[in-house]
Amino acid sequence: MQAASMERKKILFVAEAVTLAHVGRPLALAQMLDRQQYDVHFACAPGFDMFFKGSEVTRWTLNSISSARFLAALAAGKPVYDATTLSQYVVDDLRLLQALKPDVVIGDFRLSLSVSARVAQVPYVGLINAYWSPYVAQRYRVPAIALSRVLPIALADTLFNLVRPLAFALHSRPLNRVRQAYQLPSLGRDLRRIYTDADYVLYSDIREMFPAHELPLSHSYLGPVTWSPPTELPSWWDSLPVARDMVYVTLGSSGQGALLPKVLQALAPLPLTVIAASAGNVDPGLLPDNARVASYLPGEQAAQRSRLVICNGGSPTSQQALAAGVPVLGIAGNLDQYLNMDGVVRAGAGVLLRSDRLSEEGLRVAALQLLSRPEPRAVAGRIAQQFQRYDAGARLAYLLAQIAGP
Repeated sequence: MQAASMERKKILFVAEAVTLAHVGRPLALAQMLDRQQYDVHFACAPGFDMFFKGSEVTRWTLNSISSARFLAALAAGKPVYDATTLSQYVVDDLRLLQALKPDVVIGDFRLSLSVSARVAQVPYVGLINAYWSPYVAQRYRVPAIALSRVLPIALADTLFNLVRPLAFALHSRPLNRVRQAYQLPSLGRDLRRIYTDADYVLYSDIREMFPAHELPLSHSYLGPVTWSPPTELPSWWDSLPVARDMVYVTLGSSGQGALLPKVLQALAPLPLTVIAASAGNVDPGLLPDNARVASYLPGEQAAQRSRLVICNGGSPTSQQALAAGVPVLGIAGNLDQYLNMDGVVRAGAGVLLRSDRLSEEGLRVAALQLLSRPEPRAVAGRIAQQFQRYDAGARLAYLLAQIAGP
């Protein structure tokens, strides 16, 4: 009996590896769990080996659609998945769940777990940003899709908000079809219900920035989950000039990476030191004298060294910046980035620019505004203090103890 009571609980993290963010967030959480209590497993698509260095997780391969397909669907405003793809995902999920028999499965944007975890009767925890919650009020702006490229933004915004419920219904249909095939009830026509369907839902945000109303007991705030890739520091890291303000630029792997040369050229005339990460797949072009570029940088350290962070507006880098008390200049493209930046802007800790309307002059003005005005930095500092009240690892461990026992 004593040996059985000391047996570690088996926790499986599943990442839908369409962007690095969906791998990094669950990987960060996996590394927070006590290995004396938990036997930690991690499943995702191949191609991310370099990011698992020192992670101490047992890895499994689980295919995802390609990042290119994912980003193309976002850019076109089309559903990311069809029913055929999700049906195959369910089959793949079930094969792994039945072989591993985890006590709990934790998924980051693996929508098929809405079906497979229930069929396998494994408690399912979903990781999601609070701004996708049906219980968090949001302002929707038209993302960088065809509509915004052919119409004035004010008109495109109006039309987008008129058709958004229909678009959400269209995006919800594939998973509902798969659920019906497994005799599970429909989740309805609201995409937010699709994204947050789990036995337990954890928001990787703070309540202060994205307050909820009538939140169910199965939904809770995890707090920020920051992660940096385990990468060697570039040769120039310790020889950067300290007499000038530093700006950290990273546009990630979610579509805006191609704008990196334009951003660097916009900052070139300013008395700044610019450090940039290209995400390994962008040619930064001819570098200005004030810029240093590496494929990957430790984002948390880079944010701490900087007075401004310029990113694609997504939550991972925004949270790294705010945790360091640094304002955010978000160049948003997809809807997820707009929703995240809406919270940052409402708080007063940053500025939002559109990726489809970006000009060098507009970027310079916004950057100088955030560097010169004390208010955004003061707000970012207050948010950093709020972040410190959340311990994501402890909150996750508390939930797992409730679900699977100590």
